[in-house]
Amino acid sequence: MIPSDGLSDEDIKKIFLSSRRIVVVGMSRNPGKPAHYVPMYLKEQGYEIIPVNPVADTIAGMKVYKSVEEVEGSIDIVDVFRPSEETPQVVEQALRKNPKVIWLQEGIYHPDAVAKAKAAGVIIVWNRCMMREHKRLFGVG
Repeated sequence: MIPSDGLSDEDIKKIFLSSRRIVVVGMSRNPGKPAHYVPMYLKEQGYEIIPVNPVADTIAGMKVYKSVEEVEGSIDIVDVFRPSEETPQVVEQALRKNPKVIWLQEGIYHPDAVAKAKAAGVIIVWNRCMMREHKRLFGVG
């Protein structure tokens, strides 16, 4: 059983409204996978999507980085599409880039990763789909 992240709808809304650059760890080239269509939906909503995938050079015409640490400039959200057991390492890498938020997609949770992010003062969301939350909170069809 995955515990709640304790964030209110207002908290989640603030995250979306104050963010523009989203680094997507584990973005997929396969259009049928959530790790592809969720970030593409966010791109359609006006967010800048920066894919991270060690085995791709481009996804949907976007330059792909091999790791979060390679991404230049500030990062608002690190959106994680990796198995729960990989999240502590992903969070560690992400924290070196000082993101405002780390978002673990639906079904993803790791207590060590959560503790690391919180200890660094970074907001961490878990077990939530960014696309579903955005549609729900902003009434996008």
